[in-house]
Amino acid sequence: MEQQNQLLRRQLSISQNQLIQAWGNEGEDGAEKIGEGTGTGEQGATKCKEKEFGVPKCEVLHIAIVCAGYNSSRSVVTLLKSLLFYRRNPLHFHMIADAKAQVVLHALFSSWNVPHVEVSFYLTDNLAADVSWVPNKHYSGVFGLMKLTLNKALPQTLKKVIVLDTDITVATDIAELWNLFSKFGPKQYIGLVENQSDWYLGKLWKSHRPWPALGRGYNTGVILIRLDIMRQSNWSQKWKLIAERDLTTLFSTQLADQDIINAVIKQHPEIVYNLPCQWNVQLSDNTRSELCYLEVTDLKAIHWNSPKKLKVKNKHVEFFRNLHLTFLEYDGNLLRRELFGCNHSRSVIVPNPLSQLNEEDECYEFRRARQTNYRTHLFFLDNEYDPTPDGFDVTLVATLSMDRLQMVEQLLKHWDGPVSLTLYMSDAEAQQFLSYTQSSEIIASRKNVAYHVVYKEGVIELIHLFRNLVICKVMTTLNTSFKVSIQLFSLQAWIVPAFETQRYRLSFPRSKAELLNRLDMGELFTFRYHVWTKGHAPTNFAKWRTATTPYKVTWEQDFEPYIVVRKDVPEYDTRFVGFGWNKVSHIMELHVMGFDFIVLPNSFIVHMPHAPSLDIAKFRTSPQYKRCVKILKREFVDDLNRKYNSDISLQ
Repeated sequence: MEQQNQLLRRQLSISQNQLIQAWGNEGEDGAEKIGEGTGTGEQGATKCKEKEFGVPKCEVLHIAIVCAGYNSSRSVVTLLKSLLFYRRNPLHFHMIADAKAQVVLHALFSSWNVPHVEVSFYLTDNLAADVSWVPNKHYSGVFGLMKLTLNKALPQTLKKVIVLDTDITVATDIAELWNLFSKFGPKQYIGLVENQSDWYLGKLWKSHRPWPALGRGYNTGVILIRLDIMRQSNWSQKWKLIAERDLTTLFSTQLADQDIINAVIKQHPEIVYNLPCQWNVQLSDNTRSELCYLEVTDLKAIHWNSPKKLKVKNKHVEFFRNLHLTFLEYDGNLLRRELFGCNHSRSVIVPNPLSQLNEEDECYEFRRARQTNYRTHLFFLDNEYDPTPDGFDVTLVATLSMDRLQMVEQLLKHWDGPVSLTLYMSDAEAQQFLSYTQSSEIIASRKNVAYHVVYKEGVIELIHLFRNLVICKVMTTLNTSFKVSIQLFSLQAWIVPAFETQRYRLSFPRSKAELLNRLDMGELFTFRYHVWTKGHAPTNFAKWRTATTPYKVTWEQDFEPYIVVRKDVPEYDTRFVGFGWNKVSHIMELHVMGFDFIVLPNSFIVHMPHAPSLDIAKFRTSPQYKRCVKILKREFVDDLNRKYNSDISLQ
């Protein structure tokens, strides 16, 4: 098995090196635009030299994917990475998605910003009426029937499309599959791989009654569709009539769209083109997929079509799992590659703001971090939020990286309300995080926690971007869950007094009285009193000790309390990246806007000790880092005074 894994890694390395070398050799020669890159394959073609797959290198390949829910949105990323890793053509993805998946995928594609990739979305709500009448026992529910509607859902100008399930891992250039359209006969408009189990033979168990199928039947995880011919054949009417007939005796589908498509092919065998089985190596139970491959190079597409997914039993499952994990943990930022010679295939050329920066500027890394488009995956895990009956609630928002992950469980133990977290991680770390959450009973039991992953890029963390993101995705409005009842007006910021401990093991105080006792015993301290008194001194901890009602405090420079505000509060200024002045600048802007700062008398937070971040270490040891923070401070205050006609001056 280790030899197979080494061969896999070598094959992936060779494949990508060959592709990059080929792109470099081709340069800009031979490109002549004759259509827009967002049209059909024929309309979006460019006169380029033919490749070994018979597809011009600048022809746009169209791929349709049905994706529903947060978890499916996560699994589709591995498919996208495998497609982008090998591709040499512009791609246009057609995402048939529900509202949840559309939010996630729109943010992902927008922030990923891969050259020569277009994306169109089609809401499943607009298609559900066509298929919701079909009883379906498959775990995919109504979404498992959506592929039956592609002839109506996709643009009428689109003539052909590749359709892939989200649990596919591609192992070669998808143009090779696209080229098989050229082998279709005049009546063939659907290309499929034969089913590799005995499901449709009806021999799996005694009472097994599968839907009608031609021979072994076909698997619909990978489909080639000639949409123009499909529409001419009255596809919608055809499948509905056949489904209605078979449902009278079979009562429901068991494999969703696959059952109905097989029933149509059984009655109309002339419509199907048999794809080579390597294009859908099915890892389901009772599979015969090993007959499709002898070498790594035989593999074209692997289909994890068992409900067990990566835990399916197969004698080569370790090899397939490692291939899948390779793309799962692959740095998606490396896939932002230009396709040389196809620069005119994009409908819109977006200028790169990084090109406007001066690399000789000593603060270049700070300014670069602000302009970087960080790849973002919203709602990385399943998320459910049920508002309180009165419609008012508070969301705890925070940002963290992999080295703070152990804090999440402690946080959730003391906060049962909704939480929104931004996690700054690499692709590999995101998978470690996923494994961690699946093994944690505390995290697994909480569905009101939204995890948003921002993928690492560059050398400085853009803290404010992460805070803005996590606030933007907050679903709650106001707060009534503190010990005192408060009402948030538009220009109020409620301060939660902050304390800290130097002990790694601490039983969290359950009341203000218990906290004050520990404060007197020296187990707790007011936050940062020994290193940065200015940051929280205006809270007036002496008054807080005896306060029973909220009280106002006066803003002072360098004040950076933890606050509760309405979600429409101004965003954090993204020029402050890494460590230094990130919260201070935000509180300063609230002050010049006229916000009142009000301290909550019975609420508190306790900061737990942890190793300092890399950016704190840089701030403490690098004179250049400190100079840049000072420069950014002056620029921020100047901008603030111009914006609000204020007269703040740095002390």
